Amino acid sequence: MSVFGPGGPLDRALPGFRFRAQQLEMAQAVAQAIAARAPLIAEAGTGTGKTFAYLVPALLYGGKVIVSTGTKTLQDQLFQRDLPTVRDALSLPATLALLKGRANYVCHHHLARTAAEGRLPSREDSRHLPKIVAFARASDTGDRGELADVPENAGIWPLVTSTRDNCLGGDCAHHADCFVLKARKAALEADVVVVNHHLFFADVMLRDEGLAELLPACNTIVLDEAHQLPDTATLFFGEQVTAGQLAELARDAEVAARTGAREVAELPAAATGIGPGIRKLRLALGDTPMKIAQAAALQRDGFPAALDELTAALDRLATELGLFAEKSEELGQCAARATAAAGAVARWRDPTPEANAGADADDPPQAWIRWVDVTPAGWQLHASPLSVASLFSRQVQASGRAWILTSATLAVGRDFSLYQHELGLADATTGCWDSPFDYAAQALLYVPPDMPAPNSREHTEAVVRAALPVLRASGGRAFLLFTTLRALNAARDLLADAMRDAGLDWPLLVQGEGSRSELLTRFRELGNAVLLGSQSFWEGVDVPGGALSVVVIDKLPFAPPDDPLLAARLDALRAEGGNPFFEYQLPQAAISLKQGAGRLIRTETDRGVLMICDPRLVDKPYGRRIWRSLPPMRRTRELAEVEAFFGDEPNVRG
Repeated sequence: MSVFGPGGPLDRALPGFRFRAQQLEMAQAVAQAIAARAPLIAEAGTGTGKTFAYLVPALLYGGKVIVSTGTKTLQDQLFQRDLPTVRDALSLPATLALLKGRANYVCHHHLARTAAEGRLPSREDSRHLPKIVAFARASDTGDRGELADVPENAGIWPLVTSTRDNCLGGDCAHHADCFVLKARKAALEADVVVVNHHLFFADVMLRDEGLAELLPACNTIVLDEAHQLPDTATLFFGEQVTAGQLAELARDAEVAARTGAREVAELPAAATGIGPGIRKLRLALGDTPMKIAQAAALQRDGFPAALDELTAALDRLATELGLFAEKSEELGQCAARATAAAGAVARWRDPTPEANAGADADDPPQAWIRWVDVTPAGWQLHASPLSVASLFSRQVQASGRAWILTSATLAVGRDFSLYQHELGLADATTGCWDSPFDYAAQALLYVPPDMPAPNSREHTEAVVRAALPVLRASGGRAFLLFTTLRALNAARDLLADAMRDAGLDWPLLVQGEGSRSELLTRFRELGNAVLLGSQSFWEGVDVPGGALSVVVIDKLPFAPPDDPLLAARLDALRAEGGNPFFEYQLPQAAISLKQGAGRLIRTETDRGVLMICDPRLVDKPYGRRIWRSLPPMRRTRELAEVEAFFGDEPNVRG
């Protein structure tokens, strides 16, 4: 395509634009897939320019295009920057729309109800409320992301936005002014619609979030950050009941009872009866965050009784609400929600053959895994399909349109077999384009010698001890990424003590001590900080330039074998005669490691050291397969080489 060449429209429109053969080749493959209305799985290394590589052919081909990304941050970047840039460079008349899940838009009804109620969780929320009221009056979109004065994690947001469960739909008095409906209308009329994966799959499964009318009309679907799809599909093709969901139901039912049936004393009592059931279930599960298989959970003292009590409370609430459902739309809606929740809890405990969420008459029989996720904030009861391959592939094959699945991490050494197997896309065309960066000159892979076994008690202490001289050489400017929160918390104290003893005063930022966006902003601005993080900092984090020059990874990111869903998948693979470690666990770890390592080099001028503190990378035969899946960095086990790497770098601060 001449679009990407010297003197082409992108070259003319973008200062500093460079021709990259990889970008052109990927764009050609995308164009072929769109013309053939076929699926394409495309891995594009950092710096390839994959966003333009799929946007250019999609816009040039025309028709309706849906682009789905991994996060709302990437959504905003696409809509506000990348898409307008490409459209304007190509001088195309394409119209653009941004569509988010309904919880991202202020709801006039729930805002008015919350303001009238006057019952807010905290004084801080009371200060936020007038700002949201003023925003709702002045905003054209109602997108809460545009209101910077109220933090994204503020407790008031669930009280002034809607969910699929508590939206009143056409019966709402504010229906004509609804921000969600305005966003959907704009999306229907636009040529290109930007969504995120959660919204995309919610619509595929629930036909609720505004895409149901878009999908039949579109000819191209682009799923960026596609490495997230197996997990996202598993979530949405399954069924969940969460403590937060039930607490929200209880709150909504209590408010509906006070406003729609004040004379009925039994209704608020039935609503408040849900809370003790939620708490007793949490107490029975213990304080330690973990994932527990259904059979093991039912063996825990107090858990079956707590589950029975919660089910009874939900049944009581559903019955009481049902008696007065006709008094108001909200009472009827809460009654339906309580009935559905009671049924979901009952199905989780005693599933019937037809109880599987997501089942379809055209689907082959599915094995389902039931398990509990115990989190710091509560608990989640999950029913998950053992495999989403048939469910997902049916969506692709039945659509008659192009599906472009792309990410920087989909293959292991150009082998896409695991990813294709997970999504049922064995016959899809695949393509792999390496990063144009000069990793041999820009980066160093350092595996420190004499590290203890990664499962030993002394491993985290050894990681901090080995990292300290590297941090001294780089002057801070580092991410330390850990595979578990336990290791992260231990490292925080160890590193703080070690820095104090060594007289080092780099700013220390720790996951959990602020939102991810706040921590990243501070990290970029400080210029010499050390940030400790776990899974949430392994991907979707972009810190170009000298502020990030070291990424330390404590151990190879093998998924914990006690994960019930993983254990069931490994058992199924073993039963089929496969090798679970080499066919599943190893490639999964390699792909995850590529994600973490990808934080280091983000531009053609970045330099840095990737430090992996796991001796298995060099001691085990399979280690070669893992490090060969990483970008082609120069490798060393000598600290002196690391120090020399930073030795001639200007402005390194100790």
